[in-house]
Amino acid sequence: MQDWRDAVWRAVPEGAEPERFAARRDFLLAHVQAGQRVLDLGCGDGAFAVGLIEAGCVVTMADVAGEALRRARGRAPGAEAVQLVEGAALPFAEDAFDVVWAGEVLEHVADVVGLLADVRGVLRWGGTLLATTPWHGRLIVGTDAHFDPRADHLRFFSARTLRAVLADAGFASVDVRRAGRGLHARAS
Repeated sequence: MQDWRDAVWRAVPEGAEPERFAARRDFLLAHVQAGQRVLDLGCGDGAFAVGLIEAGCVVTMADVAGEALRRARGRAPGAEAVQLVEGAALPFAEDAFDVVWAGEVLEHVADVVGLLADVRGVLRWGGTLLATTPWHGRLIVGTDAHFDPRADHLRFFSARTLRAVLADAGFASVDVRRAGRGLHARAS
């Protein structure tokens, strides 16, 4: 699986702007404060880590793809970078972070509830998970490319199913809102 994840990243042009970047960055930065310890989970090439560092956050970038982390280290040298092992527990101490950012990550994960339970463990008491995921409306027309079996999305969320999986993972306070063609979630 690791080779496949790296191959996906090698196919992405260096410096490519993430999908719906501005709206997702604005959502993230509206919910963090200077000095907070933030885990950028599934950091990709570090595009969001740059904004977090500029906002004064202490950032740890983590991803399963070595190629993504290589790019992230170059783009956000002020952040720690940790390569994750897919399917393994997160390698961070309990209560290590004030905020976990999972931007367009959950749809790529086989065991979403397991990952979210790990996230609960690394978040301090009262900490916040911020997540975005593509939104899949009730009626989906002309989306053959979106549901291409060669794509790397394993899950497709509606607001209801995203709320449910966050609650199943133990988040007591969950707010999920549609934002354009995406869902924005805040959970603690």
